[in-house]
Amino acid sequence: MNQEKSNVGPLYIRYRPTSFLEVKGQSEIISILDKMVLHSSTCPHVFLFHGETGTGKTTLGRILASKLGCKGNDLTEINSSDFRGIDSVRDIIKSSQYAPTSGRCKVYLIDEVHKWTNDAQNASLKILEDTPDHIYFILCTTEPNKLIPAVKSRCQEFQVKVLSDTEMKGLLKSIVKAEDEKVDKEVYEQIIQDSLGHPRAAINILEKVLAADKDDRLETAKQQAAIQSQAIELARLLTKKGSNWQQVNSVLRGLKTEDPEGIRRVVLGYAQAILLNKWDEQCALVLECFMEPNFTNGFPQLTYNCLQVIKG
Repeated sequence: MNQEKSNVGPLYIRYRPTSFLEVKGQSEIISILDKMVLHSSTCPHVFLFHGETGTGKTTLGRILASKLGCKGNDLTEINSSDFRGIDSVRDIIKSSQYAPTSGRCKVYLIDEVHKWTNDAQNASLKILEDTPDHIYFILCTTEPNKLIPAVKSRCQEFQVKVLSDTEMKGLLKSIVKAEDEKVDKEVYEQIIQDSLGHPRAAINILEKVLAADKDDRLETAKQQAAIQSQAIELARLLTKKGSNWQQVNSVLRGLKTEDPEGIRRVVLGYAQAILLNKWDEQCALVLECFMEPNFTNGFPQLTYNCLQVIKG
């Protein structure tokens, strides 16, 4: 972990990796990317990073852009939740005609690319197939299954995985050391248990822990476990046929100040685990209602998803 970090902003921003050497837990991907960049004549021009929220897809994309020789304003980041239509793709195609102004290439880093409409995805096929030499596309998504096959076939695909317990502990220890702090073993174990392998979630919990008095740090970490337990109780109610809105509403109220996207993932994982063992119509309904991320609409979207399940 590079210790020459800014003191501004939350920990997950301050300690975001800026080189492949700083990235934890993605050694296989990084090894392949390094080799690709070294052989520029055969390096693909379209990359697809997919994986769960908070695992580092966008971070990997930014580092890759830098390794490719992209500098300054030649890196264009696009959030597909806001720019998802065919006009956005046409703008990209038009701007890609111009040469880079600072480095050797221009890179379009497109986050949550599955949000593109089918028309937008189809409009991108030609530029993804016949990409100019000075242009690279880095696509990131939590839901690669929503990309049309023709788009996926044009990408060099990489699955960004959650961290193992050992990798997560190494990440947390490097940040604690850089912050000139000390954290007990039990606190590390609690954070690792609560974060479910997601580095951004773990760093956010660590930030709350470090802000607490030293004697209260384990209790602060355990509070996250309690929140996790509430999310699991919500999942249990939603996957149980016959649960009513009053029961679900009671649990939702206790989760109102927590991360709705994290809660959604817990519910999805719970229902999926049941379905992998046996067919269950109620769990299939939960998956259907909770499939879309709710970064934009937050807790109201989570509440609506729960209501959809209860109404059947």
